[in-house]
Amino acid sequence: MNRFFRNLLLFSVLLGALLYFLRMQYGESIVHPKADWLLLFYVGLTLLTFWLTWRAYQRDPESLLTAWFSTTALRLVLALVVVVTYLVRGGAQDGRNTWTFLGLFFALYFLYTGFEVWNVVTNLRPFSKQDLEAS
Repeated sequence: MNRFFRNLLLFSVLLGALLYFLRMQYGESIVHPKADWLLLFYVGLTLLTFWLTWRAYQRDPESLLTAWFSTTALRLVLALVVVVTYLVRGGAQDGRNTWTFLGLFFALYFLYTGFEVWNVVTNLRPFSKQDLEAS
């Protein structure tokens, strides 16, 4: 679990640094002004989905896959709520900023989803070792 938090912190700091340098180099034409909030949203969302999955696994180790797919669906729904909220509150009137928002939003969505998948795949080995030892 501590490894997950360390990896999440490192991954988020690297993405934050990348966004900072892109903003300094290209400005708002590449990086949306709300990029910091989007990054914080994904860090919070990743922590929430990890916590929910971890709690479900602690209660019933057989429910790991179900919990992970459920939190993936929750991630998708919450992400869509953020996009729709942005568009409804006038984000579509920003013109070019709408495309930078959507591009950044989906890039971060796929990066954080990939991060979660990577963490699950790298943690499967200890789970499979436990199953082999139990049988």
